[in-house]
Amino acid sequence: MKRSLLGAVLILTLAMPASAAMQQLPERPEFSAEVMRYVGYDAPEIALTNVRVVDGTGAAARENQTILIRDGRIAEVGDAGTVRMGTNAEVVDLAGHTVIPGLVGLHDHSYYTTSARAVQMSYTGPRLYLAAGVTTIRTTGSQEPYAEINLKKDIESGRAPGPRMFVTGPYLTGENGAPSMAQLTGPDHARRVVKYWAEEGVDWLKAYTWISRAELAAAIDEAHKHGVKVTAHLCSVSFQEAVEAGIDNIEHGLLTNSDYDETREPDACSPNLMASVAELDMTGEEVQATFRAMNEAGVSMTSTPVVFEMFVPGRTAMDDRTRAALSPEAAEEVEAAAAQIEERGGISEELFQQALRYEYAFVQSGGLLAAGVDPTGYGLALPGYGDQRNFEILLETDFTPEEVVQIITANGAKILGIYDEVGSIEAGKLADLVVLEGNPVATPSDIRNVRWVFKDGVGYDAAKLTEAIAGRVGRS
Repeated sequence: MKRSLLGAVLILTLAMPASAAMQQLPERPEFSAEVMRYVGYDAPEIALTNVRVVDGTGAAARENQTILIRDGRIAEVGDAGTVRMGTNAEVVDLAGHTVIPGLVGLHDHSYYTTSARAVQMSYTGPRLYLAAGVTTIRTTGSQEPYAEINLKKDIESGRAPGPRMFVTGPYLTGENGAPSMAQLTGPDHARRVVKYWAEEGVDWLKAYTWISRAELAAAIDEAHKHGVKVTAHLCSVSFQEAVEAGIDNIEHGLLTNSDYDETREPDACSPNLMASVAELDMTGEEVQATFRAMNEAGVSMTSTPVVFEMFVPGRTAMDDRTRAALSPEAAEEVEAAAAQIEERGGISEELFQQALRYEYAFVQSGGLLAAGVDPTGYGLALPGYGDQRNFEILLETDFTPEEVVQIITANGAKILGIYDEVGSIEAGKLADLVVLEGNPVATPSDIRNVRWVFKDGVGYDAAKLTEAIAGRVGRS
């Protein structure tokens, strides 16, 4: 019996902590010629003047600001005309532009899938993330861990352009899991797998759907012994059970939480999970009990609305920039899958909005929410572009634009343990900045108008990065 596109692809889609101790980031390297072809600004002192600043702290936007970058860090932020700069500073007049912190993608895979392919994006992925303003990613589930480890080395050594990377090892699942994942056979096996990948240098591990409670607890315990953290796309284990096991972060939100499914069996995924959450009251005790457990343990949540949106009829249209980035064959596969969703249905609009309400309620309860694109499923959400789309989608709730900027920047940095260095526009921090044409506070779609992306104080030309991947995303 064939599974529906939604059933078959949504599982792949969704595969494929309280703040951690602060981590030391690598020093800036010497750049290769390949990296330098995208660099537009690289001076000891750069002043971005006459800009609107949304600083990532949740504070209201400030007009007519100057951001002074010195030796790769933010030296000063203040009203235009009040910031003192050196006589040799490179001054960039950005009237009509908005500057936000570099995006921190907490579910940003280095691979991409359609309904017909899964492709490692060692070339297109890092360029597209950076072009879209994403300066830091956590890969959150790897199909080729060594490809990620080596890509991270190439970026850190200056051989390749791309975001700062936090690498996740292979998926940890149970015996019913996909063939490409670590199919655990018990707690001892979980410990062996975790120990191996921790010693190979991964930063995080990700548990997935069919893992058992005992395997998850063993994996978390072993990971923490090695200074590695664990997140999860849950199903067979509920959010509260994962909190009890010591999880650091949980992915995807409501539509993967079996806390409310009275029909589920222990350590098994239930076909009734989504039905169990459709009528939940966000102020009710069931929901608030989950949030209390997470908040008391310091467990954060990653929002990935863009990967659910592609399964909502009426929301499946491909925009021009996505079509331009995709290879022709990948674009054809994406459009065919989208047409099938429109014809046969998928996730209802009301269920999608219920998931958004859950995330808003989590934040209102004091929870720490970050976001990521998860460029999987049938391929409509691309690296970077999906991170930007999350900004637009989260504004369908009662979040302010400034609060959503905080979610997609500062909160991710806090979860990764690097908020002392990046995630907000404050003096002393590394200059990870996104220069946008327009005003995303007033016009949310302006989040897409990336002109320059500064990482460690070096300004990359977003247009050149985008041009480099045109027509290539989805090719093996």
